[in-house]
Amino acid sequence: MDKTYNPHELEQRWYSRWEQSGCFMPSGQGEPYCILLPPPNVTGTLHMGHAFQHTLMDALIRYQRMRGRDTLWQVGVDHAGIATEMVVTRQIEAEGGKRDDYARADFIDRVWQWKHESGSTITRQMRRLGASADWSRERFTMDPDLSEAVIETFVRLHEEGLIYRGPRLVNWDPVLQTAISDLEVVNSDEQGKIWSIRYPRSDGRGDVVVATTRPETLLGDVCVAVHPDDARYRDLVGQSLELPLTGRQIPVIADDYVDPEFGTGCVKITPGHDFNDWEVGARHGFAPINIFTPTATINDRAPARYRGLDRFEARERVIADLKTEGLLIEEKPHAMVVPRGDRSGQIVEPYLTNQWFVKMDQLGQLGLEMVESGQVEFVPGNWINTYRHWMENLQDWCISRQLWWGHRIPAWYDDDNNIYVGRSEDEVRVRHQLGDDIVLRQDADVLETWFSSALWAHSTLGWPDPERMAAEGFDRYLPTSVLITGFDIIFFWVARMIMMTGHFTGKVPFEQVYITGLIRDSHGQKMSKSKGNVLDPIDLIDGIELDQLVDKRTSSMMQPHLAKRIAKATREEYPDGIPAFGADALRFTFTALAGHGRDIKFDLARCAGYRNFLNKLWNAARFTLMNVGDATLPVPAEGELDTLSRWILSRLDRTITEVDEALSDYRFDLATRALYEFVWNEFCDWYLELSKPALQEQAAARDPATARATRHTLARVLETTLRLLHPFVPFITEEIWQRVRVPAGVEADSISQTRWPQAAAPDPQAESDAEWLKAVVSAIRSARTELNLAPGKPMPLLIEEGSPADLARLERFGDLIRSLARLAHIEPADDRHDPATCATALAGELRMLIPLAGLVDVTEELARLDKQLEREKKGLESVARKLGNERFVANAPADVVEKERVRRGEHENAIADLTERIERLRHVDASHTPS
Repeated sequence: MDKTYNPHELEQRWYSRWEQSGCFMPSGQGEPYCILLPPPNVTGTLHMGHAFQHTLMDALIRYQRMRGRDTLWQVGVDHAGIATEMVVTRQIEAEGGKRDDYARADFIDRVWQWKHESGSTITRQMRRLGASADWSRERFTMDPDLSEAVIETFVRLHEEGLIYRGPRLVNWDPVLQTAISDLEVVNSDEQGKIWSIRYPRSDGRGDVVVATTRPETLLGDVCVAVHPDDARYRDLVGQSLELPLTGRQIPVIADDYVDPEFGTGCVKITPGHDFNDWEVGARHGFAPINIFTPTATINDRAPARYRGLDRFEARERVIADLKTEGLLIEEKPHAMVVPRGDRSGQIVEPYLTNQWFVKMDQLGQLGLEMVESGQVEFVPGNWINTYRHWMENLQDWCISRQLWWGHRIPAWYDDDNNIYVGRSEDEVRVRHQLGDDIVLRQDADVLETWFSSALWAHSTLGWPDPERMAAEGFDRYLPTSVLITGFDIIFFWVARMIMMTGHFTGKVPFEQVYITGLIRDSHGQKMSKSKGNVLDPIDLIDGIELDQLVDKRTSSMMQPHLAKRIAKATREEYPDGIPAFGADALRFTFTALAGHGRDIKFDLARCAGYRNFLNKLWNAARFTLMNVGDATLPVPAEGELDTLSRWILSRLDRTITEVDEALSDYRFDLATRALYEFVWNEFCDWYLELSKPALQEQAAARDPATARATRHTLARVLETTLRLLHPFVPFITEEIWQRVRVPAGVEADSISQTRWPQAAAPDPQAESDAEWLKAVVSAIRSARTELNLAPGKPMPLLIEEGSPADLARLERFGDLIRSLARLAHIEPADDRHDPATCATALAGELRMLIPLAGLVDVTEELARLDKQLEREKKGLESVARKLGNERFVANAPADVVEKERVRRGEHENAIADLTERIERLRHVDASHTPS
């Protein structure tokens, strides 16, 4: 093995070998285990959330594959209608063209060209992370067979009366000129304004005052609402008001929707431009008035002087006219939540338009029953409450989008706008007996991406074609085992998959849903480009220089002051750039942080720490291989294993059990903690050290059986540990395993094809003996450190007190203790040794003495300890002054005061310890002073 661990070279080399070997494909043997990858956008790149969740999925797939399960990790991407159109449109504009220059078919051809050339970025990045997916089954939501499933779903739902077309309010992006889903709306906290407007009573008996943040929408008001129990307006209900600037009369109604404590208790109702108002209007039978065009300019439903104005120009004109007519009472700043399209960044309008909808009452009831019955389990369990709340308050699902790229809606219109739904135009003509003289035009809209993604579980397994279903393993892999995702798409994907798969197949799409936390920065802030705190997982794998990182974070910033702030913060946080940690260190960091029910503060220091951990594993492997050779080692005969070999094997068995239990509960953090502690503390720090004496040439000659057992145990423990670690850090484990598999006596071409370790019964006696030995050696080493002795300087050890068991173990392990603790000799204490002139080491009941005479330079050591004592006394005085200050104790935060109290205790303990050590040294000095 190379002296230095170099992840970059070995990671790329091993992944290509794995993929070419086909070891990621389902075996067809054993109990099936399937995970669906939530399909990322075809335009996307791997972000920290993806990398985190993909790591967890891959760890489970590798783990279950090694356990003999028939694993399928179904991966693929969705066509991302809006995002893809934007990418290709910008590409055309960069070439000097315009989208309007393209006919629909030509534009779609251009999108397919882009997809084939540039649409695989994220899947290439998944490979860099080590994703062991079956790439031969990679799917795209626009694949022909998946498209067939989409059309079949639409037609069947329409035939069942569960899909309809009609006018409703939708989230409308006036820049993209399409409806968008709630998930594509970013609610931004912004500083706006609120205006108080006078609405005169028609009978001339005064007016009412309403407040609004969107005064232009009053042009579409249909009424003013008050609460039925509001005594101030009880006589006003049923009366009419003059709608300012319009010449229209509108009534006053009573509705429980109104909060009488908010504002004046009077609310303008605009059903055509507010989702809540839509519900109020529907309850009272008001027809909505739409005053906007698709580009958010004022249409012909408004008074002539506002027509054609942009919505914000119209706002200024309305405000000016209200002032002129003396109807504007007040204008003041107002903090508000503004909905913006996540792609365009523009303010989204509730907009009345004809769209296609899925009725959700029947489907929602099915989706709720499947979870409530236990067919689908949420982990952690509290997320079922979030799911339940949403399912009990479902609205019909808008599935149409005003785009070209996507699954075109399978509906046709004749000249009288009659609608015909079918799998093709030919089917429509045959079913409805339409002759060739009838001209049909297909609906121009496409289905939203979430509609096709909702079919992912069963469409990727061949549905609805029976032959494909048999070939793809529909009955074998559905339901899939677990879905790993974030809470933010419980509504938009998880719930819809449950409803759609349940409705069309009678099965649930997955048996468990593991909800992860969100990846945040080291300060707990959500990562966003505008904050400049986004980390790119590929940068963490490969490293990135500071200047490149700054350019990457600021290149898309349109506001110079924001770019400057982000550049400054980046230079302060990463003065040396980001080092290359490698994929394994990043993966181990993700899994180590993956506890239940909490967001994750991602700190590069953790990455660095786990990179050190892997380097320690590498060096441990080099030590092992140098001592075991490259030939198959004979298995020790029964009874040949020494105590220390039995101990490390017992600890390994306990670690196997801990990892199995943790992964069964999706406690990736506990699994990695168990592995870290075993590898670092027990195998590397202790067993390798404990094994050295037995492997020395002279010792091996005296006791060849122990030497053979030790070499075999080294190889066996390392090989087994590599298999335990493989799901978390696949690259380094494969690299080392290829070298240790022969001496360990394991036959396989790749560690990914080996079996998961099985735990044997632990050996409590060996564990007890080894823990005693570790305690004795640690106590002696601590005493050596306190005495400031060089690590290699031999020193005597006297046994003053100990139980019969201690003395028996001393007899068995005395030679090993002398070697590990660098002792000159071990002998019982007697009257010749004054305990006052000795340092003490304690290990349970065993009391050990270290004679100081001749071991330390008393004068020099006293001077050192006196200085240390003086520092501790000064520290204690400083803390005592703070705690003696009543104002400090009364006003400082409780945790700050408690921290000072802890420091006081630490200083007091240190002073007592140093005083005792100084006194002991003075005894030594006095006992050697001539009388």
